[in-house]
Amino acid sequence: MEFEALELLKLRDVPKVWVDAVWEAEFCDAEKLDSPIVDQITAGGTDVFRSVHTELLPFSNDNTESAQNVWVLLKENGISIKALVAVISHFIHMGKSKASSLEDRLHALQAASVYLLLLKIPGSVANRVFHQILFESSLGLIQKCWPNDLSGKKRKKDPPSNSQAKAKGRKRAKNDKEMDDEDDEDEEGNDELETSFSARELLRIRNDIEALVKTLLHLLKDPSLQCRPQCVNVCVQVLTELTRFEAGVEVISFSGSVDIDRMQTLTELAYHGLWILCSSNVAKDKCLKSVFSRMLYVIVMMGKAEGQSKPTLLVQSQAVLSARDQAINFICHVVDELKEAVMPMLYVLVQHICDKMVEKADYRSKGSRAVGQLVMKMPLATRATFIQWLYGYSVKTQVAYRMFALDVVMVLLDDMGEEELSEEQRSALEEGQAEFLTRRFLVQTLMFRRSSDVSATVRAHALQCLARCMDLQTHNNTRCVQELFQTSEVMSKSSMEMDRTEAIGITKSGSGTSSGRFSTFRTIQYRRLSGNSSDESYDGLELLKQRVSDSKTSVRKAALEAIAGLLRHNVINCSKEHLTLLSERCRDPSVQVKKKAMQCLTDLLLACSDRVLVQEGWLRGVVVTLMDTESSVQEKGLELLDQVLLQHIRDPKHYADTNQRLAWDLLKMLCDQCADLGCYFRRAFHTWSRQNKFSAAFVNTLIKHTKTDNAAAAWMMLARVAGAAPGLDYQTILDEWDNLRQSREVKVETTCHILSVLGDIGQHLNDYTREKVIEDVMGLLRGCAMPTDVIHAGIEALCRLDKEENRRHCAELVSICQKYLSNAVLRAKASPEDMDTKMVVSHLYTLGKASLLCPEKVGDPVFALVLSFVTTAVELQPDGDNALPGSQPLSQFKQTPMPSTVRAHAFVTLGQLCLQHEQLAFRCLPALARELETGPHTVVRSNIVVVLCDLCVRYTNMVSLYVPNVSSCLADPAPDVRKTALVMLTNLLQEEYLKWKDSLFFRYAAAMADSVPEIAKLCEYCLVDRLLKKNPNMFYQHFIECIVHFNSYDKHRKYNKFPQTDREKALFSLRGLNKQPKRFKVYKFLLKHFTDEQRFNTTNRIRKEILDGFLDETMPLDEDGAALLSDTFDVLSLKELKLAATTAAAEAADEPQDEQAIIVKTLQKKLISHAQKKNLIENIIPVVLGLKTMLEEKRSPVLGHLMWYLQVITEDYRAELKEVFAADAQLAAELEFGLKQYQKQQQEEALNDTMRRLSVISKNTPTPAMAKSRRRISEQNVPEGQGDGTPLSGQTPKAPIPTRPTEGPNTSSGLLQMDTSDTSFLPRLDRGRAISTPGGNLLSGDGMHEVTFGGDVSAIRIGQGMQQEESDVLHVSLEQETPRQWNIQSPLRKGPRALLK
Repeated sequence: MEFEALELLKLRDVPKVWVDAVWEAEFCDAEKLDSPIVDQITAGGTDVFRSVHTELLPFSNDNTESAQNVWVLLKENGISIKALVAVISHFIHMGKSKASSLEDRLHALQAASVYLLLLKIPGSVANRVFHQILFESSLGLIQKCWPNDLSGKKRKKDPPSNSQAKAKGRKRAKNDKEMDDEDDEDEEGNDELETSFSARELLRIRNDIEALVKTLLHLLKDPSLQCRPQCVNVCVQVLTELTRFEAGVEVISFSGSVDIDRMQTLTELAYHGLWILCSSNVAKDKCLKSVFSRMLYVIVMMGKAEGQSKPTLLVQSQAVLSARDQAINFICHVVDELKEAVMPMLYVLVQHICDKMVEKADYRSKGSRAVGQLVMKMPLATRATFIQWLYGYSVKTQVAYRMFALDVVMVLLDDMGEEELSEEQRSALEEGQAEFLTRRFLVQTLMFRRSSDVSATVRAHALQCLARCMDLQTHNNTRCVQELFQTSEVMSKSSMEMDRTEAIGITKSGSGTSSGRFSTFRTIQYRRLSGNSSDESYDGLELLKQRVSDSKTSVRKAALEAIAGLLRHNVINCSKEHLTLLSERCRDPSVQVKKKAMQCLTDLLLACSDRVLVQEGWLRGVVVTLMDTESSVQEKGLELLDQVLLQHIRDPKHYADTNQRLAWDLLKMLCDQCADLGCYFRRAFHTWSRQNKFSAAFVNTLIKHTKTDNAAAAWMMLARVAGAAPGLDYQTILDEWDNLRQSREVKVETTCHILSVLGDIGQHLNDYTREKVIEDVMGLLRGCAMPTDVIHAGIEALCRLDKEENRRHCAELVSICQKYLSNAVLRAKASPEDMDTKMVVSHLYTLGKASLLCPEKVGDPVFALVLSFVTTAVELQPDGDNALPGSQPLSQFKQTPMPSTVRAHAFVTLGQLCLQHEQLAFRCLPALARELETGPHTVVRSNIVVVLCDLCVRYTNMVSLYVPNVSSCLADPAPDVRKTALVMLTNLLQEEYLKWKDSLFFRYAAAMADSVPEIAKLCEYCLVDRLLKKNPNMFYQHFIECIVHFNSYDKHRKYNKFPQTDREKALFSLRGLNKQPKRFKVYKFLLKHFTDEQRFNTTNRIRKEILDGFLDETMPLDEDGAALLSDTFDVLSLKELKLAATTAAAEAADEPQDEQAIIVKTLQKKLISHAQKKNLIENIIPVVLGLKTMLEEKRSPVLGHLMWYLQVITEDYRAELKEVFAADAQLAAELEFGLKQYQKQQQEEALNDTMRRLSVISKNTPTPAMAKSRRRISEQNVPEGQGDGTPLSGQTPKAPIPTRPTEGPNTSSGLLQMDTSDTSFLPRLDRGRAISTPGGNLLSGDGMHEVTFGGDVSAIRIGQGMQQEESDVLHVSLEQETPRQWNIQSPLRKGPRALLK
């Protein structure tokens, strides 16, 4: 038999020397075949090797009779097998280069296909055709021959097809490369330039790749190849890459019954090849391991580019996402077909998906869905074991791990069925495993406890998951959440058992780290931190309240979302307290939190539209944002008001749906319970009117509603919009006015709104009607029998109805009031008990309002008349001819028998008169200021504060002398007066009518320590949100003087020199040990709003302004000086004074994930730390050591405070202790010794605390059944905060690892501690284990990121139902052998700092 196609390869012309050289070089770096021979072979075109393949194909069939003789036939025809393989290798290597031409690539692919066919022919092993390197090179062509970059970048032009032109083409390529190196030095000039191809040429390459893959698939069925692990790995790698080769393949059949030659897509061929390997009975486990390890990167959407050592994330293109979905479906198909045999591999694969996960949300979302889909394929025992492993995974140091664990929990909750485990299923599980398959464990342990995580990102994500959990269409989820919030204790019997077992383990191990043996299987423990008994509990709602006030914006937003979900699903009651949590956040410092709170309230309102408290909470939260400083927040508030209110105001004839009823219910509430929000609501209508939102049809619709049950709300709306649209139904309005006048019952709010509407439509009425309305209004005002609100609305309407004659009408009202009040004063002297207080107040109010509109009609008799209501210094004559007593200013108002209500209104009227008469204001100001000090009535003092602040706007220079009198009201005994003074002074400071002069700032700061929390909170809002924005350096400029002022130290050459009376000093004094907490509350508040630059400079200023003064003895160290110096050292010890860029807390929560950000942050921290340390050594330490010597000589008690400050420095610079205290080596040694002693003391206290807990648990808890089984405890402590507990108290609970006590409660850091000492406790097996990944310590610095399926043995334990005899066992155990780190607390802390905790 002759081989015509093989003759085309000119094998007889190939030199034997060259063939031997190629085989000796093992097909690497061998000399190329002579060009003439190559030209002869390629002269027949690109189908030479295809012809050879066709000729040899019949011999690859085992059923062919001549198959066993093909090798003999080749020898008979003089065809050397070695020469054939050598020639094939030559053409394979020719096609591997990026610069290879189309012909080279086609020859290479066809040659590789021929080589694989030779391996398929029986007898290839005996004839030594197989070679590992050539086999890998053949498969590598699939990637080498296909262009990596189809965009055409960095490619040369297509070379000619003849061999001479090829050489020229290569020369041109070299020249082009040299030019590229010169033009762009950033490009890697040594890389070969890739040839570009047309679409037709790419199709030819693709078809030859398909032929090569089909040949490979036929070869994979050969058992001899499957016994070669290296070959299997190469095949799996190539086939896995092919799964991403073609995008858009929607449905793939993974069935092995499909004919290979009929498959059309490379993706389908690749998965068929992988299925052949997985279903093989020869080395099945090794094949599964290799396939699953490669599928891992497809599922997590990662790839390794050429030249990269580690895989990187791929862009989520359609092709990448499609390949991921197909990979997951393939894994599910393998699991369905192989069942128990593949479970160990599936378990490991899911673990590694978790391990490879990154922090990016879109990748986490896709990854969690993949994990959930694969976990649901596991049997119950394996699933329980994985969830137990997931718990250990969820408390590790990497933020991405903890975030991803929450995503997996959400997917599992969504995929789990409604049915609980049956008794039969529970009995089939090991003891304690059933607990891990419950929704309660997933919700309460894995999810909710992460809301106490040390990372703000994790805390926020846990709370978001809690909110989403309740939105899942599963009643069981909501029930599990209800258990968290409807009981004060969430603690199961198993958790108590675990505490007991844990305590025993810690006692035995001593160090609390893993002993290196496998952990025993036990129920996952609920870790608590602060209790000493088994009755420890936490309140989930209390935790959410803390998260609402968290220091991180993202956490506050997530907490609001969670609370809204709890209220919406009736998990917690819609009480006023709970709704306040949402409405208060509408005034949050963060714009994002404000918008989130508004949206949450709106969603809750739409879901619970019939609840009155929800309606009120929505109004009090959303309406106030209309006056927010941020325009975007105002726009959001207007949008929500428009959505809920305006869009649902329709004709009353139409059916009132839920949204319409809600809109009118809210408007009615604005007229009643929430009438105080009217000023905010008016702002909305003012904005809407400028946007022309109110058409005549809309206003007429409101007019129609005045005859329905919605009348009050309709009039309120009309009062806002009547002036915005002409052409209204005026007759209906006038009829309602007539009905109101004739009615005996007067509704104050409705009357005011109708009067406002009359004022708006006055210009559209005819003269007769307008005059009639004016007369009606004057008749209402002449009697002064109406409430003050109606009087105010009547005067306003009167002015708009008749703008020309309004002065005449007001003068008439002044005359009427003057006459009545004169008679009232005379009658009061005769018989004070007969005074009609209500009428007097109404006339005083009318007099004040009318006098503002006609000041020329008000003279001395009116002044004297008003003064007679506030003092006895003015005597009125019966004839009414009165005058003021002289022209000198009044020193004080003598007390009169007038009721306090009358005097309070009289002062307001007096203030209105002063606004129009400067001389009267000049004479009354001293007496008004004096009344603030001596006045016995709260309401009088409060009104005087308002009067003086209003006068300050009109007569700024005149009233500025009395600002200290007004600011002294910040310490008034009455909270109402303090609140009024705070609001009025803030308005003046905002408008810059006042400056921060003298003691004003320090009185504001003292108000931060007010005994009433609401006032202290209001003061914080005024300072931070209103005033600090206008003057960012305000706190920094006054801080040093705050220390001096609040210690009442008056011997400083510069500070505390402004004038103060003895009364003012006593009111605002924070001096003394008993007021130390108030002082430090102020200090810490100010420092909290410092920048790092200001903190750094403040330390130097303290040294220069205070410490140097005592060291130079320019400031005497007497009793006052000792108090000041003690406070100074305590301030220097505050953690709030440390630079945020260098503190551990600043980077513990959210460490940057990308390498560049980590490098930048590390360099920044090093530079700042170096500058801070240099400043400390050169400027601070010498002064402190000098003061130490001086204090030791004088035996001053301040020495304790100084030593505590040195102890703080020692903790911060323990590694550089000798460098920092180079001036006093003995002191450095003493401080270091003190730290060691304290560390030992803390260890002993921690051990004693553990033993006490063990003792209490032993008394109250029965011995758990699981303690009888073969279990062993492996304990470890990972430095990650103690997040598995949920402490409620305001102070940091005791933890196994002590932390340095702080000087006060912390909003987040003290409570957001996370315990990562829990590990994954999995059942120990004698036989069955899984093939896995990581070798060594997975949680060390490199651990989990360097995991490969080919790693060493690691600890992954599988359930008893999956025991299999397997020699190669790899286990994953999320354990970290890290020595316990101790933060040191100085014993000196217990002395002078006791009150600061």
